[in-house]
Amino acid sequence: MKSVLIIGAGQFGTHVAKVMNDLRCEIMAVDIDESSVNAILPFVTNAQIGDGTNKDFLQSLGVRNYDVCIVSIGDNFQSSLEATALLKEMGAALVISRAANDVQEKFLLRNGADEVVYPEKISAKRLAVKLSSDAILDFIELDENYSIYEMAMPKDWCGKNLVQLDVRRKFNINIISIKREGKFMMPSADTVMYAQDVLYVIGDMKDLKKCFKI
Repeated sequence: MKSVLIIGAGQFGTHVAKVMNDLRCEIMAVDIDESSVNAILPFVTNAQIGDGTNKDFLQSLGVRNYDVCIVSIGDNFQSSLEATALLKEMGAALVISRAANDVQEKFLLRNGADEVVYPEKISAKRLAVKLSSDAILDFIELDENYSIYEMAMPKDWCGKNLVQLDVRRKFNINIISIKREGKFMMPSADTVMYAQDVLYVIGDMKDLKKCFKI
């Protein structure tokens, strides 16, 4: 069970809190706005009204005791920058900050953030990739080169097995899972493909385009 400090109880901070609460994390949320604190209370272990840019207030929270500190101040970049720098200065183990654009991302990294989350950029890229082809149902980016793609079954693959398709050698694409009738399975060399199967493949986009003729 991880302990988490969330500074900024807006929409992003609340969404993070809801998911981490389901994962049984211990969460402390702080925000300068009382209504935001009251709204996030059902999803956190504790919450306080306070200024995340105030050094004395942050010290009172014991930031070194948290496994991760998330700065999710959305409307005031100066406050986000100050909170990020103060957390790192106080010895926070891991500081993750939210950015709204590329410039903010660069400044946050320079001022102490160990990682920067850029939700709009991630969402826009995910949507663009999904809409670029009917074959791509969804994807998860792993790094600049590799992603996991959820793919519709190509018609000419039906009735063939992995040995016959040989996509790993031909296209440098690995089929890591198949969803069949709502259930996931790990394919073997002789697994036969069916029209309603959904494929999960890992690879580079340029190889994916060649393999699936996108």
